[in-house]
Amino acid sequence: MNKIKEYISNFSNDILFYLPKIALAIVIFWIGLKTIKKLDGLFNKLLEKMGLSSTIRPFLVSIIDFLLYIVIFFVVAGVLGINLSIFASIIAASVFAIGMSLQGSLSNFASGILVLSLKPYKSEDFIQIDDKFGKVEKIDVFSTTVVTPGNKTLIIPNSKMTTEILTNYSKKGNILLDVQVAVPYEESFPKIKKIIEEALVDIPEILKEPKTQIGITKFESHSVVVSVWPYIKPEDFWETTFKVHENIKNKFYENGIKVAYAEGFSHGHFGA
Repeated sequence: MNKIKEYISNFSNDILFYLPKIALAIVIFWIGLKTIKKLDGLFNKLLEKMGLSSTIRPFLVSIIDFLLYIVIFFVVAGVLGINLSIFASIIAASVFAIGMSLQGSLSNFASGILVLSLKPYKSEDFIQIDDKFGKVEKIDVFSTTVVTPGNKTLIIPNSKMTTEILTNYSKKGNILLDVQVAVPYEESFPKIKKIIEEALVDIPEILKEPKTQIGITKFESHSVVVSVWPYIKPEDFWETTFKVHENIKNKFYENGIKVAYAEGFSHGHFGA
């Protein structure tokens, strides 16, 4: 009977001892949650003023929220008198293990922040990286989606976008189309140039400014390589490429010009 009374007495004392702490912990936890919700709006406005896009802002706010929740947890645990050293060790070990397993993802994430902050390219831009050309469809935190002229969807890790040489053809609004034609040595270059100029007149996609350049760029063993450099809009690349080749071929046929069969014969690609 005395034992029971002793247990009841100890239990009552424990309640009286811990009840204020529990009440204080609940109050701190409640205030902490309310504070985090208010801070969310402030953080979002601050990130918006910094120029960060709506794609990355919610992600960064969620990371800040997670860190604040950890702070609240430690404060509440401290009020309750819980030993925090074990939790600290577990969290540190977990963060290290997660960091090691997600090295590639963290690299893509960091690169995604750079891309979304510095904006070397944006949606609808035409870019080329690692010989892959296409139109940027979407920029996420970890990857960039690019659609090629052949309607293929490329999912490119953002780490590649910040470590490789990337060409943005939409930055200046136009690109240089490089078409090379091999012609025999016996043909007159002024005549060839005039025929090519006539072939380009009927192609409305070719810009008037900057002016199209036509010149000899190489001497092969059996032919002279003539380069044709018209400026076009990035979205007109394939259509204009086909038209340029077709019109030059037709004009050469009409004027009895034979195209030499040599390496580098009549091909197009993006110029610098």
